[in-house]
Order: sequence, then structure tokens, then C-alpha cells
Amino acid sequence: MNTDAVTADTEARALFTPLTIRGTTLPLRAGVSPMCMYAATNGMVSDFHLAHLGRFALGGAGLVIVEATAIEARGRISHHDLGLWDDVQVEGMRRIAGFLEVSGSVPGIQLSHAGRKASVREPWRAGAPLDESDAAQGLAPWQTVGPSAIPAGPNWPLPHAMDEQEIGESIQQWVAAATRAVEAGFRFIELHGAHGYLLHSFLSPVSNTRADAYGGNAERRMRYPLEVIGAIRAALPGNVILSYRVSAVDGVAEGGLAIDDIVEFAQRAVDAGVDVIDTSSGGISADRSTDTRVRRGFAFHADFARELKARTNAVVACVGFIIDPEQASRLVEEGDTDIVLLGREMLDNPNWVHHARRGHAGDEFEHWDRRFGSALEPRQHSLRALAASGETPLTRFAQYTEA
Repeated sequence: MNTDAVTADTEARALFTPLTIRGTTLPLRAGVSPMCMYAATNGMVSDFHLAHLGRFALGGAGLVIVEATAIEARGRISHHDLGLWDDVQVEGMRRIAGFLEVSGSVPGIQLSHAGRKASVREPWRAGAPLDESDAAQGLAPWQTVGPSAIPAGPNWPLPHAMDEQEIGESIQQWVAAATRAVEAGFRFIELHGAHGYLLHSFLSPVSNTRADAYGGNAERRMRYPLEVIGAIRAALPGNVILSYRVSAVDGVAEGGLAIDDIVEFAQRAVDAGVDVIDTSSGGISADRSTDTRVRRGFAFHADFARELKARTNAVVACVGFIIDPEQASRLVEEGDTDIVLLGREMLDNPNWVHHARRGHAGDEFEHWDRRFGSALEPRQHSLRALAASGETPLTRFAQYTEA
């Protein structure tokens, strides 16, 4: 496509075009990526989560995805992750899904098992593995699990290699968590298959050196994640969107998965019941000495997303330094992705979508909650009048300067 021919109006249409998947319609192509907040106790939702996520729906996002939510207690990244391993955790999630829905966003949730990268501290405590000093504070480490007994990196604990019975039990835990998510009212369910967590660790030869039906060649390494996908799809209502987050490359110096491997897996995932492939990268190893992660430039996963979109039957989502409405629209318009997901940008500006509408579609306050719009519209008129008169917020101080 000739980008010179893409007008601002066309860009706005690209970003704000609805997208229907399985009968569920995203009202626009901009959504909120799952972001761990480390604010839960025993996996339970708190008022913080409702306020944190609710502001994105009020800010106009078409899709809001709840942070990585553990399918079992030992699948948590930290002690403070959300969970859906117990029925008692459903009611808090129902509050979130309900608020997102009535506020105009499709409610989504990311289900996760951290595998061999579980049992760590929060990022502001360096994200390092828990140890006995944490246990003394009531935050004891726990036994991590993975496809093989290979630590995630130097000074990381040795994970327990899951046997086939445990793999079968794990698949049922994924299904049970997905069923609880549907019961809570979520209409978009994402499986976290990236960043070195359990699903990704079975797929990658870096972390899976098994010699049984779940390891060895690429076909057998795909088996566990594909069985999880198939079992969940069979349990979901037909109108619930199933997404799968991939690391498009492993990001290690040698021996890891490359984009061609992920394209092959992604199509297999679609055949098994996945609707959306959410594109990220890296994370298979915590050893920074072998790290060849993708450079973090603007929209740094877009090339991978474009490959996945061109070479699979998936609807494709993309994350990673998408910050500008024109940039986001071009990504959709040029065929790089179908959905743009913003994380930290939304933390900085929860009203990003509303501001994008104002700047690119001439939409002032039509899509805001009327309780906000009715107050902001006259404010905007006053600001325009003041600007026309030449008055600025600092005008009144000129008299003191002159004096």
C-alpha cells in the first residue's frame, strides 16, 4: 500500500473499525494488554484491581485483558498474582468482567502458569527467585515445575519435571480455570504461551529435553500446548474468543525457536481452536549472557505480527511500544496486525483511546461516559475561547513580572 495515500481520516477508520470474532464484537482495534500488578492475596481480586482495570474501560478501550491469572497456586509468578484455581475466586472476577462489559469494553482475561519461572519476587524487588529470607517474612518459595529439570537461569531453582499423569492433571486445571472465567463473564480468554512460562517451556528445545511423547522433536514439543488448547476450546461456549500469546522468537544466542517455528505452531494452534495470536517475544531463559532479545524500538513486534498474519489463518494482535494513534492506525491499515494492545502507555494515559478519537476522528466527547463528557465539553469550549483571545494559564502572572 502507498502510505502517502493514507489520510488521517482513513487512519482513524482503521483504528476504530469494529472486529467481530465468533459473534463477539470488539468495538475498535485498540485494547489493553494484560499487566501484572502484584496486588492479590491468595489469588483474590481486590478493590485495586477493579479500579485499575475499570479506568481503561471508562477510557474507551475496546478490549481490556485482566493480568496473568494463575490456573493453580504453584503457577503464580509471585505470591501476589491473581488466580482462578478455586471457585471462591470467581465472584471477584465477576465484578471486574461485569464492570468492563457495562462500560463498553469486551472483558478479557489471560490465564497463565509460570512453570519454571514461578516463585519469584515482585519487579521492584528485582524479580529474583524467592529464598529463605522471603520465607522469614511469610513469603516462602515453592517447588516449580516444567517439562525438564532445567533451571530458568543461573542461581534459579531446579524445577520438577512433570510426568505424564501430572501433565494430564495440568490440562484439566487449564480447562477448569477457563470454565471459571466464562462463569465470571469473560468473553475473551488468552492463554499465556510466551515469556518462558509453562506452555512456552514445553514448546522450546531450550527448556524441553524430554525423550517421551511430550518432547524431542517439534511435533512432540507442541503436544502439551495443543492439548491444552483443544481441551479448552471444547469446553468453551462457541462465542468466546480464544487467544494465545506467543513469543515469536526465543531470543537466545543458539538453539531457540525462530519465527518460522512459531508460524508453524500458530497455524496448528488455530487448527486446534485458537482465534487470535497475540505477538510478543523472548523470555525463555533468565540467563542474560545468552540473551539476544529483540531491540525495543517503536512497535518492535510488528514485523513478527505481519509474518503471522500473512502466513496463518489467525486474527493477529501486537504489543510493544505502540504509543501513538497514527502509529496504531497504520499498523492496522498496512496489514501488520488486526488488533493493537497497549500496556504501559495505558498506565500513563488511561484515556488514550478517547484522546485518539479526538485527535484523529474529530470526535470530542461522544464516546465518553456522559458523566464525564457533560463536564468536559463546556470545559473544551472555554479552552478554545481563551486560546482565541490569546490568554494562557500564565497570563495573570505577567503583571507581577512587569511590576
